[in-house]
Amino acid sequence: MARLILMRHAKSDWNDASITDHDRPLNARGRRDAPAMARWIIESGFTPELLIHSTALRCVETVQLLVQNGLKPGSILSESQLYLSSPQTLMAAVEAHHNGASSVMLVAHNPGISYLAGMLSGEAIEMPTAAVCVFEVEGDSMNQFAAGGPRSLAFMRPKALNQTLGENA
Repeated sequence: MARLILMRHAKSDWNDASITDHDRPLNARGRRDAPAMARWIIESGFTPELLIHSTALRCVETVQLLVQNGLKPGSILSESQLYLSSPQTLMAAVEAHHNGASSVMLVAHNPGISYLAGMLSGEAIEMPTAAVCVFEVEGDSMNQFAAGGPRSLAFMRPKALNQTLGENA
C-alpha cells in the first residue's frame, strides 16, 4: 500500500503587518497544535518515510515542531514550489521526489491542500490549520494516486483532537 499524508501548516501569526506572507511565523496556537498533531500521527502509525514541505516559515516551523515532538520521517525535503500551490503542483512534487518511498507527507497551504484532499476523497474537505488527512492506495507507488481510487484512512484536526483528549482526561 502507498500512503499519502496531507497536513496544512499550523496557525500562523498575523500581528505584524510588516512581515511578508511567506515569512509569517506560527502563533501560540500553532505552536501548541503542531506537537499535539505530531503525537496523533505517531500514535496512529502514520509516520512517513518522506516529508515534503513548503519553504514558508509557518510550514518550516510546523515541521520543526513535528520533529521535535517525535515524528521521525526517513528524510525531509523543503520545496519552494509548494508555497501557495495548486493540488496538481502538490501531487507533482510527490511524484517527482518520492524516490520509491511508499509513505509521503506533504505540509503545505490552503487552498491547495484542501483541494487536493477533496480531489483524492471525491468530496469537499476543508483543512483547518494543522489538520491531517491520510489516504492509502493499492500498490507501492505514489504514482498510483494519480490513477485514482485512494481510500481515506483518517482525518484529524486539532480542535477534534483536543475534544477527544478532554473527554478522556
